[in-house]
Amino acid sequence: MTETAMRDMLAELYPTPEDMAAEIAELVGRLSLPRPTELFASDIHGEYNAFSHVLRGGSGAVRALIEEAFGGDLNDGEKARLLALISYPEEHCAFALEGVEDAASWLAEAAGRVAKVARRAAAGATLDDIRALLPDGLAIAEELVGARTTPAKRAYREAIVASLVETGQGVALIAALATLIQRLSAGQLHLVGDVYDRGPAPQRIMDELLAYPNVDVQWGNHDILWMGAALGQPGSVANVVRICARYGNLSILEDAYGINLRPLAAFAAEAYADDPCTAFALKGNPGLSAEETALTEKIQKAMAVIQFKVEARLIAENPTFGLEDRNLLHLIDRERGTVVVNGVEYEVLDTYFPTVNWDDPYALTPAEESVIGALCDSFLGSERLQRHVRFFLDCGSLYKIQNGNLMLHACVPLAPDGSLLKVELFGETYCGKSLYDMVDRCVRDAFLETDEAAKKRGLDMLWYLWLGPGSPLFAKSKMATFELYLIADKAARKEVKNAFYSLLDDDTVVDGIFRDFGMDPATSRIICGHVPVKVKDGEDPVKAGGRVLCIDGGFSSAYQKTTGLAGFTLVSNAEGLFLDANEPLASREAAAEGAADIRANRRVLALYDEPRTVADTDEGARIRERIEVLRELL
Repeated sequence: MTETAMRDMLAELYPTPEDMAAEIAELVGRLSLPRPTELFASDIHGEYNAFSHVLRGGSGAVRALIEEAFGGDLNDGEKARLLALISYPEEHCAFALEGVEDAASWLAEAAGRVAKVARRAAAGATLDDIRALLPDGLAIAEELVGARTTPAKRAYREAIVASLVETGQGVALIAALATLIQRLSAGQLHLVGDVYDRGPAPQRIMDELLAYPNVDVQWGNHDILWMGAALGQPGSVANVVRICARYGNLSILEDAYGINLRPLAAFAAEAYADDPCTAFALKGNPGLSAEETALTEKIQKAMAVIQFKVEARLIAENPTFGLEDRNLLHLIDRERGTVVVNGVEYEVLDTYFPTVNWDDPYALTPAEESVIGALCDSFLGSERLQRHVRFFLDCGSLYKIQNGNLMLHACVPLAPDGSLLKVELFGETYCGKSLYDMVDRCVRDAFLETDEAAKKRGLDMLWYLWLGPGSPLFAKSKMATFELYLIADKAARKEVKNAFYSLLDDDTVVDGIFRDFGMDPATSRIICGHVPVKVKDGEDPVKAGGRVLCIDGGFSSAYQKTTGLAGFTLVSNAEGLFLDANEPLASREAAAEGAADIRANRRVLALYDEPRTVADTDEGARIRERIEVLRELL
């Protein structure tokens, strides 16, 4: 917006000098408020219970507020139950009320305790902030939060609580106050990629994010894959379905998103009827029956073959992607039972491919064409999935710069010498920020562009971002799907990480990245995820003297043996910057009852001499600019 346009808009908003003066006073006051808490997490991978618990507790912030509010007035058990009540208000109320005789008294006492914690949480918020976080039907709860308690005020508040309890609104009141505390404890949520992957409930995470008032997402490689699938991009659809089958998570597609898998299941059961599919055994222990496991393995193989064929077509249509070496199906020597990859001959684990015409190996059979077409249509027709990926588009981006933090999921692709890797796509060369900006535009074109050529380019880019060596979301030399299934030799499966990951402690390299993104190297940080940090092996998530923070700590249970913990959360607040290494959550039920909690080992990365305020943030800079314009108009 130009300065002239801003002046015209402000003049319409504030018709009198008194209106403008009041707005200036409010803005000046906001600058002195404590800096809002920012909570960063990455690589949630569908682990709803663990992520939701961390978010509900503000990564330990709610526990600290309870300690401030009650100190020695409550014992440890009472504090644990109060934490459970604030984190899971409806569930804890249902559990606790089963064991009390006087429900009204219990609800009144519980609401009073929650309100006391809410007053602590709201100490740095304005009345407008509080009102915005309370439901319309319980706006009266503002009276329980506003100012410190005096004897006269106490009686007033107790009367409000008693009346709400009497009219059946006790649980709703507690839930409203608890949600207020949760939202204020994590004023802004940054998800640095990968809501989706192998975990059981990404859809529940997305539903919770849709209700969160201040959240942004930096797209991860798994997120971008689901975004492509939601648009019916065949390569993305094939990968999503295959991966869900590989981990025994097809229920995510069927039950959560209503994707019709019956045509695929019928095709796989017939095409691979007598095939044991031993090379396509499921990963982990998804808890399926023997019959379900056998069918899912056939589905996985069917989708892998369809994927190889669909991707060959995309590779041919996009020569600048440089992915010709990923076409390996036609190189199988069925008589020798081998395949040559990068000049080396390997034995293959499976030579039974009844749907492959070896004179034209990448041609889909009519049945396969029908299956992938039906799947693409079903993804396009899933209303819930469309709502979720629209959230990604509206609240997400490939990267974000805020308060001196460059947030991105995986990497800024680098050459081995530490220079920005030059990537050719669609006939143009990009690197660093220009690569990120071009890719971000392409993703949006896939959703919004009406020109068919531009839209297809965006759709194909969504697939390329999943597996392309120049993709800032993939960050490896190759996607070894073929080798993973069909070659036992680990040397063939090796995916070499981009040089970014080996150069993160090189100050010159890191300085170059910041400068390319227009940031001050002396005051900036990179916050990224994507590659689990092997803390149990001594790997440090803090790189380059604290200027790079890798916060993939293994929210996904599949990675916890690698990392030795259950996810990182990074907390930036008025007091400093803190990295929390979380321990596994026993169960949601235990947490809701007050019998379990995620405990975190907190590491202090920065501690401020004086508490920081809104004035020290990017929002503060925007407020000062607005104040200056208003004062000139006044």
